[in-house]
This record gives sequence, structure tokens and C-alpha cells, in this order.
Amino acid sequence: MSSSEGGGMRKTLNLTGVTINAMALIAPGAFLWITYEVQASQVAPNGASTASAMWPGLFFALILAFLTAASYAMLARRYPQAGTGSSYYFAERAFLDRGGHSARFARVAKYAIGWLSHLYYWIYPGVMVAFMATLIAYIFSVFHVNLDIWVQMGIAVGFALMVGMIAVRGITGSTMINIVINVIQIIMLVGIAVLDLVYRATNPQHVTFVMPTLRSIVIPHDFANVLFQGTIAILLLVGFESATALTAEAKHPSFVSKGVILSLVIQGLIMYLFEYFGAQAWINNGYTQVSGGKTVHGFAAAAVSSGPIGDMARNLGNTLLGGIGLQLLVVVSLIVALAVIGTTLACLNTGVRVTYAMGRDAEVPTALGMLHGKYATPHYGVWVLTGVSAVVGAFGVLSVQNLTTVTFVSNIGTFVLYGMTNLIALIALMDEVGKTHVTLRLIVPLLGFLANIFMLLAVFYLGIVGGGATRNSALEAIGFSILWAVVGVVYLISNSRARHRGIIGEPLGKGVDVAGA
Repeated sequence: MSSSEGGGMRKTLNLTGVTINAMALIAPGAFLWITYEVQASQVAPNGASTASAMWPGLFFALILAFLTAASYAMLARRYPQAGTGSSYYFAERAFLDRGGHSARFARVAKYAIGWLSHLYYWIYPGVMVAFMATLIAYIFSVFHVNLDIWVQMGIAVGFALMVGMIAVRGITGSTMINIVINVIQIIMLVGIAVLDLVYRATNPQHVTFVMPTLRSIVIPHDFANVLFQGTIAILLLVGFESATALTAEAKHPSFVSKGVILSLVIQGLIMYLFEYFGAQAWINNGYTQVSGGKTVHGFAAAAVSSGPIGDMARNLGNTLLGGIGLQLLVVVSLIVALAVIGTTLACLNTGVRVTYAMGRDAEVPTALGMLHGKYATPHYGVWVLTGVSAVVGAFGVLSVQNLTTVTFVSNIGTFVLYGMTNLIALIALMDEVGKTHVTLRLIVPLLGFLANIFMLLAVFYLGIVGGGATRNSALEAIGFSILWAVVGVVYLISNSRARHRGIIGEPLGKGVDVAGA
């Protein structure tokens, strides 16, 4: 089915390529713009805003991400033959390596983690599609052109199709695109964050800043608010694990484990913490929006704006750069649009590869496990995921609540996938405990598992006792996630009966070899 040697995916990615593709998913240039509105609009169960806890919430999510990244890196080093399977492969291999009765649960373990990971991998691209449509509508609104909601939905569908066409042609071209995008967005981010701090220091408009001191930006004042902000902030950081789905295309297995950690250090630890510090330093009561006939300020204004970071860029350009606010806004928004393209492309490339591994094991329709004869890409999977992304994106642009709902669904999938992967790491590495690095082999996966379960429970808590649109979005996301799990159980049983396969005691599948084919 593939023109590459041996019928598998081509090994074209060096360490830079693996890291860049993971970095494209984390994309700080895109996510500061596209999630700030959702973060600013979040409220606690008592109805109070949690926006002042953005930076601590991000830091908390970053700790969770590093714990999980360490587990992924250790699993990637232990199982360099993972191909495109990532956690799907790790789950099976961990149980088989335990031997005895544990090996009998290899199939059900890998199926569970593969199926549930689709809540993340197949919803996340749709979230990006919705954000792109919203961004384009914002850019037009700057020039006093308001796009009808049907036009925005059409943009979402068209954007999904465009990215799908790029993804079908292969990951090498995608890597080159992502290198350029990452360099441009990092330069932009550093520049904007520096301008934020200059504005704070000079206060050219004599405004009152929402965060009274720079210290107050980073010091958590309410742990519950930090936790609630973390349930959204995880969206900013997911993607580091995508490197483990590129093993079949990495020139050397070590590039995968290194790429997992490097992508999170560069984009998460350095860029995100710096840019959020700058944005929180700038937010002030002079920033206003009109909502429901009333003028709102600060975080409340950011919550009702479709592009609060664009508003910030315009203000900085007008006050610090000689009145070029509109020009700066357009430049920044175009760079963000490029970053969203790179992120959506990386989403498609990663999400479809886990599905491809499941298709080769006949755990999902086998067409999803086929490669394109010319490009050696899982083209059927790409087009199906493109269609799903178009639907999710069109749904997301209808309202902020819809966008928050699909964001919560993606984040629920993330917490489940990351939690289960940490548990798999604990099982897989248990035989190494007592030899070397006990902390890494035991404590880190355990803490990562508990942290992800804790965050998952936080989303459920928001759904049960939360307030306003946040509560409605959480409930809708929880309901959809439960429905997806039920569908997965039904499909596993029916597919197993049709293929005369046992759910317990199934041997190693064919979709997890070193070539990923």
C-alpha cells in the first residue's frame, strides 16, 4: 500500500523534526490568543471570576504536564518499536511484559486507551478549526465587517479541508511549515511580552492595573481557582506526547524521548510562562468592552471580546509605538493564524496515527489502517478526521459556550489519556524499581496519574456545582465523554464477535511493529 521500502512509513524526521512537530501542537503564539477569552470568562461555583489565577493555573498544569512527559519519555525509551501507536502500543506491551495472567488483559488495555484517546486526538483539531474561524471573524470585525455565523461555519469547514489536503501529502512538508511558523511566532511572542512589561512600567495612559503588583501575578490566592484555571490551561500544553506517535518516522528512537521533553521545555516552561506573565501585567481597567448594553472592564472585558490579545496588541501599538496599533494588530493576528495552521496540521498528523495503529489491528475499521500509495500517509483516516474537525469546528463557532464545551471534551480526553499512560508507565517500569532511579520509575508516574485524575475530578466538580455557562459546558462535555465510552464498549463487543476474537487473552497485534505498518 505504500511506496516506501518495506511498505511502511518513511523515516525522515531528525531530532529537530520530531521536536518541532510536538512544538507545533503546543504553539504558544496561537493559544495565548485563542484561550485567553475562555480563561477570562471562567467562573467559580460561587460565580466569582477565576481569571486572576491564570498564571498559577498554568504553572500547576505545567507540573502535571512534566510528570506525564517524563512517563512518556521513559516509555518511549523502553519501547522504541512503538511505531505510530504511542500509548496504544505502550499499554499492550506493558501487560505482555508482565507475563502470566497480566498478559491476558493486553488487548482490552490497549483498546481502552486507544479508544478513549480519541476524545482528545479527534476533538482537539476541531477546537483549532473553530478558533481559526473565530480569529478570521475578529480580523474582519476590526475593519467593521461583521461575518454572518453561516459564513464563519463555512470558514471552519473550508479551513479543515485545506489542512486535510496538506496532511495527506505527508509529514515532511508539514515539518518544514512548522519550523517556519515556530520561529515567527516565538519572535512575535517575545516582542509582545516585552511591550507588555514596558507598558506596565511606564503606564502611559495612567490606568489602574487589575493585578496590583507583579508578585500578585504569580502568587496563588485561592487554590480552587488555580485548579479551575488548570482545567483549561492544560489545553495550552498538550501535544508534547505527539512525538511518541512519530516513532515510525524518526530516524533514531532516542529522538522521540528527547523530543517529548524538549518541546515542553521550550514552549511550555519558557514561552508560556513568560507570555502569560506579560499579558497579566498589562490587563487593566482602562481596557473596556460593551456587553449587554453595559461597559465592562479588565478581565470582564477580555471575557466578552473575541480577541482580547488582539485588543492588547492594538493598545500597545497605539501607546508605545507611535500609533501603529491597527498595523500591529493585523501583523500579530496573521502570525497567530499561521500558528493555528501549524497546530491544526500537527493535530491531524498525530491524531490519525493512533487511529492508524488501531486500524491495522482491526480494532477500528481496517480502512483507517491503510497507507496512501504515493505519500505513505494514512489518508482514509486523515479525511475522516478532517470531516470530524469540520463538524466540531462549525459547532464551536456558534457560541463561546459551544467552544468551551468542545474544549472541555478535549481536556477530559487529555486527562484520561495522560492518567492512563502514567499508570501504564508504572506497570511497565515496575520491574526496574530497586535497580536505579526509583524516583523516576515509581514516584513520577504515580504522581502523574494522581494529578491527572485530580484534574479530571475538577471538571466533574465544575459540572456538578459550577455556575453559569461554565457549568453547562462541563455537563455537556461530561455527557458526551460518557456516551463515547459506552459506544466504545459496544463496538468492542460487536467487533470481537464479528471477528471471532476474545476480548481477554488476545495476542500482540500486527499494527505495532517498528515500521508502524
